[in-house]
Amino acid sequence: MTSIFTSIIKGELPSHSLWRDELCVSFLSINPLTTGHSLIVPHEEKDHWLDLPTETIKHLMHVASLIGKAQMEVFKPLRIGQIIAGFEVPHTHLHVLPVWTMRDLEFSQNPQTADQSDLAETAKILRSVLLSNGHEQVAESFA
Repeated sequence: MTSIFTSIIKGELPSHSLWRDELCVSFLSINPLTTGHSLIVPHEEKDHWLDLPTETIKHLMHVASLIGKAQMEVFKPLRIGQIIAGFEVPHTHLHVLPVWTMRDLEFSQNPQTADQSDLAETAKILRSVLLSNGHEQVAESFA
């Protein structure tokens, strides 16, 4: 069965996209732990990240660092956190988010859903920073 992330990758569902290249995409979480919470998702639909080719894992980490640097520039948090859990959707995804405390990494803190206009504005700002940092893989939003 196709995951919800595959439907987003194919453009069948809306997202607030940040990045798109030959191996992965990045978009904002609709249930963010903090403002700017992004997901890095490979095109290849694998439930567990350990089942991905090593080169894909390396690429996901590279893109996560680029998104994280943009988040750091925009939100000025103490750290950029990363979580690879995989319980919510059976399709590998890295959570990359600005954090100020360990509590910011607790999924129990999620709002039910984020305001779409806030997500759109956050995505616009992050895409602008990614573009200004010279990254051509910035994706337009499918919201």
